[in-house]
Amino acid sequence: MIASLVRDLHRQQESRLRRFFMRRLRNAADAADATQETFLRLLCVQQKTVIENPQAYLFQIAKSVASRAAQERAANAALFSAEADGGDLATDAPDQERIVYGRQALLLMAKAIEELPPRCQEVFILSRLHGLANGEIAVALGISRNMVEKHIIRALLHCRAVRAEIFV
Repeated sequence: MIASLVRDLHRQQESRLRRFFMRRLRNAADAADATQETFLRLLCVQQKTVIENPQAYLFQIAKSVASRAAQERAANAALFSAEADGGDLATDAPDQERIVYGRQALLLMAKAIEELPPRCQEVFILSRLHGLANGEIAVALGISRNMVEKHIIRALLHCRAVRAEIFV
């Protein structure tokens, strides 16, 4: 039931939701990510939940996603400004510990991507590494845009689970 609701809302509201995020986040990539995050959260709603006004519920989730994105952006800005004000000399070279940690995390994420089914893996790589739009991926692979988005959501959930294990 939730899946069909999400599918219908996606078809009807995706462009409106993306415009909502563009006004708030002012970045197409962030708006696309936030749109997917919103539908992903809606997919995770328990089957027992009765949603009387699905559109309002969707945009309530979107407000939450936008708020979180704004908080993350502010935290990143504060972090970078604190580093700049710290008086330390900036360097392009990370320390050895950070390099090792980054390589380990990268290897684990690469392994997580390799664990995905082949088509899901291909869609995810075209989207996230090559930067292709969902429509371009759909045309290139001869699948529906909806299927592209399902593959991306599946891959993101898997990578998020692996990431949670890394950063525990």
